[in-house]
Amino acid sequence: MPKNSNLTWNSAKIRDPRVVMRVIIGALLLGNLAAAIIAFKPFGGSAEDLRSQAASLRAKLTRAQNQLADSKKMVEKVQHARAEGDQFMTKYVTDQRVWSSTIQAELNRLATEAGIKAGQQSYSEEQVEGSESISMLTITAGFEGSYANLAKLMNLIDRSPRFLIVENMTATAPQVQPGNGPQQQQGERPLNVTLRIDTFMREEGGSAL
Repeated sequence: MPKNSNLTWNSAKIRDPRVVMRVIIGALLLGNLAAAIIAFKPFGGSAEDLRSQAASLRAKLTRAQNQLADSKKMVEKVQHARAEGDQFMTKYVTDQRVWSSTIQAELNRLATEAGIKAGQQSYSEEQVEGSESISMLTITAGFEGSYANLAKLMNLIDRSPRFLIVENMTATAPQVQPGNGPQQQQGERPLNVTLRIDTFMREEGGSAL
């Protein structure tokens, strides 16, 4: 009699819709879990998959190392260019605190070496666009001397360590006065020359760029 009662109760449970739905839902969950295991391979996948992943990681590591090496080279080039720029500034660009005496002394030295007479000088300053510490100085200077001496002066200015740039030159010959010597009559009389010269000044303590 008890056996028959258990069978009757189990049969009733099977016929219960809630039990049937739970069984179906459980089966679906097991199916989804199996599909996820196949798709995502949480246990590492096959040996071929592992070899492929290792090769991909090695390739990424190689690319990263190459990019790091290129970045180091770029940093070295920037540092080298900056050092050369600083050396150029120190050597060729006049300190703003001493530009007046430095430039005047240099032009007078060049004129003396060329055997030419230096005249009046005037200056104008203009800030270089994009820089907070570099400005351009324009010098208008007069000289008097022979053509050969003026040519020598131009050559000396071109080689000056002060980085002088001749932007413009105006030359005039004085009129021959009666009684001048034969050498002046033959074209060796002095010329009056006005040079417009550009150079640059730096302000110490500022950023050049």
